[in-house]
Amino acid sequence: MLSDVPGVRVGHWTNGEARTGCTVVLLPRKAVASGEIRGGAPATREFDLLEPWRMIPSIDAVVLSGGSAFGLAAADGVTRWLEEQGRGFVTNTATVPIVVGMSLYDLGVGDASVRPGPTEGRAAAEAAGPDPEVGPGPAPDPDAGDSAANLGLIGAGTGATVGKWGGPETTRPGGLVTATIRAGDVIVSALLAANAYGWVDDGTTVADPGPPVRPAPADSNDGGDEADDAAIAVTNTTIGVVVTNAVVDKVGCHLLAQSGHDGLARALVPAHTAADGDALVAVATGQVEADLMHLRLLAQHAVTRALRTLL
Repeated sequence: MLSDVPGVRVGHWTNGEARTGCTVVLLPRKAVASGEIRGGAPATREFDLLEPWRMIPSIDAVVLSGGSAFGLAAADGVTRWLEEQGRGFVTNTATVPIVVGMSLYDLGVGDASVRPGPTEGRAAAEAAGPDPEVGPGPAPDPDAGDSAANLGLIGAGTGATVGKWGGPETTRPGGLVTATIRAGDVIVSALLAANAYGWVDDGTTVADPGPPVRPAPADSNDGGDEADDAAIAVTNTTIGVVVTNAVVDKVGCHLLAQSGHDGLARALVPAHTAADGDALVAVATGQVEADLMHLRLLAQHAVTRALRTLL
């Protein structure tokens, strides 16, 4: 779990009946972050500021949510809650919390009229617990080993499904998944909401599973194949966060996010399609020194292991 990294807190809001939810990752002060989008249909908030050349070096929280683009509103509640905690980027007139949001499409599996909003985002932030004013943080537990878990249909993963490439017959629940890898004092942890167009692969998938099964258009006069493609293009997306306790600058975090996507492509077949909005944020809390190339390998493995808990 991301909370394996000292100072990182995670909270969820879940509506099991409507099959949607959101997950908030609260970060220690001065956590450096970057990210990358590789899917063709993303729904994101404040993602541009993660580019290595942007001015803001650190972020305060990441919000993963269902509800498609509607669900991005969950970040508003987190922003207001963080402002009350005195968290954010200090300017001459206000302290502005920096909250990055990513949403997945789950409107077709439950009640499409229910989406995470500001109230639900705030509830998830409050569920993560109070800010412990973490400095360097406690030393990692030397006896703690690697871990991976399918957390299930909670938070942002409540309405997630995978395997839609093969149509209804191959579609099955996705969910919120996590994995942590340790190398001495170094910790790399991944948390993802898996809602992929493709399916989870253990490395033995046949080379050609055939073309995707496309849903029948709701109206035979609605545009045919073009409308069909548009319907597919908004119903997927795997989003997540990779966090390390290592010292990494913003460029390095961008590279970590890229390696996380490599891990995603190992575990999902196919990944990064035009019908997915796959997006990852990589965060470094700056507590221990580490080799960046080694960290990139660990990030790749953490994402792959997390997604394969769905097998």
